[in-house]
Amino acid sequence: MAEYEATRGMPADSDITFGVASDVDMVNRWLPHGLLVRDSGPGTVEATGDLVPGDGAHEGLFRVSREQLRVEWGGRDHPEYAGWLQVTDSGTGTSEVVVHLSLLGEPDERTSPERRAEVQGLLEEALGRLADEVTRRVTDAG
Repeated sequence: MAEYEATRGMPADSDITFGVASDVDMVNRWLPHGLLVRDSGPGTVEATGDLVPGDGAHEGLFRVSREQLRVEWGGRDHPEYAGWLQVTDSGTGTSEVVVHLSLLGEPDERTSPERRAEVQGLLEEALGRLADEVTRRVTDAG
């Protein structure tokens, strides 16, 4: 199993950041390019795009815990894929987001450095775009 993780500070408190990160209708604004997600019912999403294995749409689980400021997801028809996002307060009106991805079907010891760099880059790019969306939310509210 290959594990990936990235962390980034956000320019708003944890409630605002979590609101943006957990809104299924907004996730495509900050998810990696090549991944499209849409709400498909309570606790489920449908994922398509170049980053999704195979052809067509795949159903996934999507769980939001407002009390824990945590979002968890995983592939329902591709159970080798799972992840979570955790928001914490950093103080002085800012927060921090950690995103973690587990690729259960990808043996860690056989994962090439190029593949590791590619996935890590996608996570960091997504967090950068999430920070942009959080900034927009704060700016628009102000």
